[in-house]
Amino acid sequence: MPERLLRLSGLEPFTLTPDIPFVNVGERTNVTGSARFRKLIKERDYAAALEVAREQVENGAQIIDINMDEGLIDSRAAMVEFLNLVAAEPDIARVPIMIDSSRWEVIEAGLQCVQGKPVVNSISLKEGEEQFRHQARLCLAYGAAVVVMAFDEQGQADTAARKIEICQRAYNILVTEVGFPPEDIIFDPNIFAVATGIEEHDNYGVDFIEATRWIRQNLPHAHVSGGVSNLSFSFRGNEPVREAMHAVFLYHAIQAGMDMGIVNAGQLAVYDQIDPELREACEDVILNRKPRTGGSATERLLEIAERFRGDGGGARREKDLSWREWPIEKRLEHALVNGITEYIEADTEEARRQSERPLHVIEGPLMAGMNVVGDLFGAGKMFLPQVVKSARVMKQAVAVLLPYMEEEKRLSGGEGRESAGKVLMATVKGDVHDIGKNIVGVVLACNNFEVIDLGVMVPPQKILQVAREENVDIIGLSGLITPSLDEMVHLASEMEREGFDIPLLIGGATTSKIHTAVKIAPRYTRGQVVYVTDASRAVGVASALMSPTQRADYVAGIRAEYAEVAERHERSEAAKSRLPLAAARANALCLDWASYKPVAPSFTGARVIEDWDLARIAQYIDWTPFFQTWELKGVYPRILEDEAQGPAARQLFAEAQEMLSRLIAGKWFRPRAVLGFWPANAEGDDIRLWTDAQRRTPLATLHTLRQQVTKRNGRPNVALSDFVAPEGIPDHVGGFVVTAGPEEAEIAARYERANDDYGAIMVKALADRIAEAMAEMLHERVRREFWGYAADEAFTPEELIAEPYKGIRPAPGYPAQPDHTEKRTLFRLLDAEQATGVTLTESMAMWPGSSVSGLYIAHPDSYYFGVARIEEDQARDYAARKGWTLEEAERWLAPILNYDPARRTADAAA
Repeated sequence: MPERLLRLSGLEPFTLTPDIPFVNVGERTNVTGSARFRKLIKERDYAAALEVAREQVENGAQIIDINMDEGLIDSRAAMVEFLNLVAAEPDIARVPIMIDSSRWEVIEAGLQCVQGKPVVNSISLKEGEEQFRHQARLCLAYGAAVVVMAFDEQGQADTAARKIEICQRAYNILVTEVGFPPEDIIFDPNIFAVATGIEEHDNYGVDFIEATRWIRQNLPHAHVSGGVSNLSFSFRGNEPVREAMHAVFLYHAIQAGMDMGIVNAGQLAVYDQIDPELREACEDVILNRKPRTGGSATERLLEIAERFRGDGGGARREKDLSWREWPIEKRLEHALVNGITEYIEADTEEARRQSERPLHVIEGPLMAGMNVVGDLFGAGKMFLPQVVKSARVMKQAVAVLLPYMEEEKRLSGGEGRESAGKVLMATVKGDVHDIGKNIVGVVLACNNFEVIDLGVMVPPQKILQVAREENVDIIGLSGLITPSLDEMVHLASEMEREGFDIPLLIGGATTSKIHTAVKIAPRYTRGQVVYVTDASRAVGVASALMSPTQRADYVAGIRAEYAEVAERHERSEAAKSRLPLAAARANALCLDWASYKPVAPSFTGARVIEDWDLARIAQYIDWTPFFQTWELKGVYPRILEDEAQGPAARQLFAEAQEMLSRLIAGKWFRPRAVLGFWPANAEGDDIRLWTDAQRRTPLATLHTLRQQVTKRNGRPNVALSDFVAPEGIPDHVGGFVVTAGPEEAEIAARYERANDDYGAIMVKALADRIAEAMAEMLHERVRREFWGYAADEAFTPEELIAEPYKGIRPAPGYPAQPDHTEKRTLFRLLDAEQATGVTLTESMAMWPGSSVSGLYIAHPDSYYFGVARIEEDQARDYAARKGWTLEEAERWLAPILNYDPARRTADAAA
């Protein structure tokens, strides 16, 4: 019998398995919780509202909560329109939706247009059992999971007894009478504020925790959710104390069984690193204990709260050197856990002198310390930047011991240290991005895996050759651009053909569980392909695959899961309604060109931009993606005050600022850029560029793709060409390439040679941010100066992050034009390689990796969109326009094809 797990889906399935300790529900698409989102919905700026949803997904929300309950909004209409728009955006629609409203008619309207399996938030017994049953049966009919509030005819439950009574009653009705799957029930037993000064409120934290524990023990398969920020309402304005209260509460509530909720980051908190005095005071309040010092818990917390306002006790702890008096084993552990390098060489040498063999230092105190790091990371009590700094300490310690170990081995033939397994890692051929792969390698090395990193742009022959020569246990592949997906499929096929049977791990920004299950895994049946979402999962996956006792069951579970994913994907795609290309073109976006007069740029052709100031560029950095690189999920600057991640984020940001200052002062990078403008007109789905203003001689053609998904309510099927004026109207299109420069590679290599992976990754992450900031900065100059269609624009660099300006800069290879080969035309027009030094790999990745390219389109009604999947009729048409064979088109467009070319070939052969 299959395990009773909560299974939700957007375009992709989400299963709440026991190895997911806590599910984060993104709350920013809720008009009651986000002033920005409420303003956008009121102003009907749905394009910007979609970006809020997209930001939620990019920042790690596993579910997004959508609520339109506001007095001045037609909630039902807004819910339907927004959900329909979300459905046409695959990068948002891939996660499950939580339809949130206090009005049932709004919820039902949402259920009628949402795709996948959503969550209804919420139903309750407040209007009696008959209404509760009616709404539950409708949820069941629509295939939705439900949040059940602990609320009945008498009001909201406040005590543990009332919470238990209501949840028990609701569960019995749902499971016994309605036939609701118990795993689809999520109870919200109400989190209320504590430390309010009202004695009746003192036990609210205990009441929730006790009710949670009872629900998980007595209501089989049901889940528990809650809004944690309510807890600390009494201390609003004192973020360190609120952060500590949330951390302590989550620590106990999650242990009791709370497995979902709105907690900004959706992570377990850094419980162990709270100042001990503050942690004890918070614990006294939340657990309603009598303080050891006497008095009440609320009074005690109020007494010390002001001392922790701002950075609180953090600075005092950083200056505390009392740990230097500890035994050597504890000093090494402390240095590893806290990433302290200042004393590691001396301490390692002291430990070596006290040990029989240098290897014993590694296998003893150093690995013991790294085990603590691994446990804290696995429990969500440490975050990735801290783990990478721990690895830096470990590498420097090993570097001290290595000469002694080599000499010992030379003299006596002694054996080396036994690793947990040997993992070969590579970024596939044609792809140059490796930050994520490097992070995974560091995390694996921290857990005693031997990692062989072949670098970037590695051909399959080399990967397989080294795998054989080194007798590796696992191969891990990484890729950022969509052509890398085909490289991974090809390598899997080669592993099958050459008789490999070792596991193949798949990761990177463009990869997904669906692609792995549908495209890669079927090509390699002798071994097991496993999709790894991020660095935090890599150790668990690799350990399970290397375990003699776990491997068979783990592989069997993965295969069953991927078979289900593939089958569900096939059913989902078959059920989707898409238009023939002719019908999609008939429904193209029709702008009012008669009343629009395009502005001509100040020059045509290409121009190199050389006046770059690193300090000025730094002002345009969007820091949110920087934190995402380090797997810290949240939006800057709010992430710095996040309940769980705040301390790690603040420390990472401070160290990034320090390195950025050195980078600017030392002029480590030499940024370069080129941009150009050309007379242009739309010609069907293409954009024709001309050599001169008279538009007599064609210069080049930019090919675009059109959405084919069926649209509702008169919404168009868009292609980029729709934003460019038709023949007879003198429009223009621009293009650009910017790069932070190739210097990042050698600077990062210097850090790596010094056993400082943290510094190497930091350099690469900052180089990426500088390139993106250059693109933002150059686009501003285009709008105000070079093209001048928004000469009076006056946004600050911070405001530009939200893209409030007119015009867009779509990039080849991204959702609005998924064909990476369009970069060839852009690079030829700009002579980009000569102008900037940026080159294109055979898979159309740009090298150096910290480079950005794209087009400029000026129409004020232009916007970003996703083409999503296309049908064979458009692939054939596109191939003809590009001068390709159909097979070439299918190879480059493989990630967006809504059909299987191999099936057509098989049918023809039959």
